[in-house]
Amino acid sequence: MSARTTAVAVAALLGALSLPAAAQPTFDGFLCCNMRTDGSWISDANYAESGKRIIPAGTPTRVTGYGRMRVLVELNGGKQALGNDYSRDLDLGTFAKRYVVSEDPARKIAGYPPKIRDAIKSARVAKGMTREQVAMAVGYPMSSENPNLDAPIWRMWLSSFSEFQVLFDNAGRVRQVETDPQTRNLVVMD
Repeated sequence: MSARTTAVAVAALLGALSLPAAAQPTFDGFLCCNMRTDGSWISDANYAESGKRIIPAGTPTRVTGYGRMRVLVELNGGKQALGNDYSRDLDLGTFAKRYVVSEDPARKIAGYPPKIRDAIKSARVAKGMTREQVAMAVGYPMSSENPNLDAPIWRMWLSSFSEFQVLFDNAGRVRQVETDPQTRNLVVMD
């Protein structure tokens, strides 16, 4: 194989690995986590702002396309944009597959103990939850602040001014949530 042929093959491979937004795949799946929407926009920050409602984990979702830093989806009979606002280190295809999963989380949730099911349903964190259960309840942490999902601490926000930190033990279960008292009342299920 000539050097030119090798260079062309490598360029083609690299091009395939980083598809432009328009070339990303469309697919059907389920919303990974409880996500908050204003009716047209869901941000990966998942802030609990006034006027937003929760779309529950397990909601059937169809990825219909991609835009600038967003994944276009259909869910509950309507169109939404899932914004990659704070996880821009993830390419849009990876970002889409983080939030729209092939396996229905509702099936897993149904098998969890009542306290964990109730925490997820109410978008709260409870002691003893796994990382996966925390993500189902309150969404993924922003990858710009949490590049490693196996880290012992997830730094998250309920709003721009309401930070909370989820601390995991060595077994990967919530041992504590650190935050101010007002945010604690909104995000922690005791």
